[in-house]
Amino acid sequence: MYLLIVIAIVAVIAVMLYNSLVKSRQMAEEAWSGIDVQLKRRSDLIPNLIETVKGYAAHEKSTLDEVIARRNQAQAVPPGDVAARGQAEGLLSQALGRVIALAEAYPDLKANDNFAQLQTSLETIEADLQMARRYYNGAARDLNTKVESFPSNLLARQFGFEKRAYFEITNEADRAVPQVKF
Repeated sequence: MYLLIVIAIVAVIAVMLYNSLVKSRQMAEEAWSGIDVQLKRRSDLIPNLIETVKGYAAHEKSTLDEVIARRNQAQAVPPGDVAARGQAEGLLSQALGRVIALAEAYPDLKANDNFAQLQTSLETIEADLQMARRYYNGAARDLNTKVESFPSNLLARQFGFEKRAYFEITNEADRAVPQVKF
């Protein structure tokens, strides 16, 4: 009789731990999709931003080409490769910063309504992206803690739950404020 009670308690705990791992995995997946949505919004905005800037700064072709190349690199990263996507998006952010900095050198561009709207949209997307990154990293942290902590690590290993990579900047140069020199 006591053996059945102990088995029942262990089974209930195992089910609760398993469900907790599933919930954490789903939260991490949902958080990643939030980042993906923001990255897509930013990626869709870039061609419009580039076209607007081209009209004012045609001789800045190398800067504009770099943004497009970085955008294409970021979009080419395989889905689910968080580390590579983080690195590619960091390089894109750096290149975008240089485009926005061009506005300082071209007062007419800065005063252009289209550019101002695009810049505001980009700033909003960047803020939303920052929030999505924090949410994802929190969800990844929670899942990683459960995957590594006892006793849930026993179930995690058994059912194939794996740690998630954090979405972070790995290259210190990506953290630097972009410099534009003429």
